Amino acid sequence: MSQEIDYEALPPNAGLAVNMLAGALAGISEHAVMFPVDSIKTRMQVFATSPVAVYSGVGNAFTRISSTEGMRALWRGVSSVVLGAGPAHAVHFGTLEAVKELAGGNEAGNQWVATSLAGASATIASDALMNPFDVVKQRMQVHKSEFRSVMTCARVVYRNEGLAAFYVSYPTTLAISIPFNAIQYTVYEQLKRFMNPSGEYSPTTHITSGAVAGAVAAAVTTPLDVAKTILQTRGTSGDADIRGVRGMADAFKVIWQRDGLKGFGRGLTPRVLTIMPSTALCWLSYEFFKAAIRTI
Repeated sequence: MSQEIDYEALPPNAGLAVNMLAGALAGISEHAVMFPVDSIKTRMQVFATSPVAVYSGVGNAFTRISSTEGMRALWRGVSSVVLGAGPAHAVHFGTLEAVKELAGGNEAGNQWVATSLAGASATIASDALMNPFDVVKQRMQVHKSEFRSVMTCARVVYRNEGLAAFYVSYPTTLAISIPFNAIQYTVYEQLKRFMNPSGEYSPTTHITSGAVAGAVAAAVTTPLDVAKTILQTRGTSGDADIRGVRGMADAFKVIWQRDGLKGFGRGLTPRVLTIMPSTALCWLSYEFFKAAIRTI
């Protein structure tokens, strides 16, 4: 009879290598599973010039894309996410646990500040690595994308728009990700402690806490995510105003002019539907892999 893993008896900081490997595996799991919904979110956030690419909701988008372009269209760009998510999440979780430990987040009485600082620090590091992959992913997701290969897309974007195209959205990405991860990580840690004060092994706690934390963070940061999508897909647009967007302020101006206040909520439902199970899966995978790797 195999010995049961004393899951919560593991040290709070299980080591940098363990945290990074667990984070990489969790990140790939999270993004790959929910990718089709993420593709729908991107389509809904882009200001399309063709009425064919205007969708009334998640169900409508799924039906129309799958019937006119095939189910494979919903998975276009997933290879870019897989290539980037592993290293980026390894950096994210490695930084997260290291900063949390250094800031005293594993000690009583200092969790709120430490967990928020850890979440923000992890975001700055991981987004710098992930941003180019995210640009390629969204260029491949848009309606009538000419790209079918990650390398071809990256090469064409670089040739036509230069290296800056891969980082034009980085300030906006940080403006989303720092509050997103600070909110997500803080809500997750507090809810996990509330639901499981004994610290016993409880996958249900990780799933529930991760889902709630992700949903709250996703909803709050949706307006910034709409601006980010415009910045990352501007090179594919035939609209001169959108192609001329140079930063977050320009993106907000276009959103307001085109769609008013409701424009800042474009893609809210698929964003929450994507991130809620993604964060639940991510935290469950991370905590599981962290425990499993420690036993090897």
